[in-house]
Amino acid sequence: MTLQKTMTGRAWAEMLLLALIWGGSFLSIRIALDEVAPLTSVAHRTGWAMLVLWAVVIAMRLPIPRNPQIWVGFLGMGLLNNVIPFGLMAWGQLHIETGLTSILNAATAIFGVIAAALFFADERITPRKGIGVALGFFGVATAIGLENFRSFDLRSLAQLAIIAGTISYALAGVWARRMLGGLAPQVAAAGMLSGSTLITLPMAWIIDGPITLALQTDTMLAIGYYALIATAGAYLLYYRVLAMAGSGNLMLVTLLIAPVAITLGAVVRGETLSANAFAGFALLALGLMILDGRIWTLIRGRAVDRPRPPG
Repeated sequence: MTLQKTMTGRAWAEMLLLALIWGGSFLSIRIALDEVAPLTSVAHRTGWAMLVLWAVVIAMRLPIPRNPQIWVGFLGMGLLNNVIPFGLMAWGQLHIETGLTSILNAATAIFGVIAAALFFADERITPRKGIGVALGFFGVATAIGLENFRSFDLRSLAQLAIIAGTISYALAGVWARRMLGGLAPQVAAAGMLSGSTLITLPMAWIIDGPITLALQTDTMLAIGYYALIATAGAYLLYYRVLAMAGSGNLMLVTLLIAPVAITLGAVVRGETLSANAFAGFALLALGLMILDGRIWTLIRGRAVDRPRPPG
């Protein structure tokens, strides 16, 4: 019997931190897009993060992989987890509503669980996992506003771009576990960003024009956040959670990102949370508790401890 991957308390804590970091990236990316083109924004994101992570690898004196297969894995991971989704979603954010973008991005968890179940015996879809993911997804949708679904149009290229990005994210989780398993998180993240930079830098230069640092202060700060914190720092957590919980469970982080973004909007920009938002948080919390499984253990434990009537 194959032991199933589960979410430990430590994995949940690190996933929550990852969601907090990535939740703030939507705002920073949108600020940067006011001045730089989508591919250029991706090149900034992967390039600066790559330099930081290789500096970390060298400082920690971690061994650099020499196996060509691993470097093929880096290139594929960079394509699936950076180039495709970063580029498509950055372009999509310019053309569709933020609420709808967040709803579609949360679908990564759905595609992630399905992809993991197709490729790994220890990440099969159980009834509990299916119910939990469904509740979490509808929680995100409710928090943002179910009325946003009325704007969904399969003919919209922007919306299709976001969906394609979520599928790419899901496949990246599978690719990382299969091709990069056993590597130190720092090395895996640096190698992945190297692969993505090798692709995005020439593409951005050819399509968008020469990359310049003569940018406004707000743009530079936004790039600094999403490159150094939301990419370099976040991917160190990404690979740690992947090793602990598996690719399907890792994709559940996308269910947490949208509520984090809503909360940040309320705190930083003074936006008021609606009743729908709180209802969405409740549904999301219930979905996560079902996925975690501890709520069922608690219920069963109480049922066992409950005294039975005589006779």
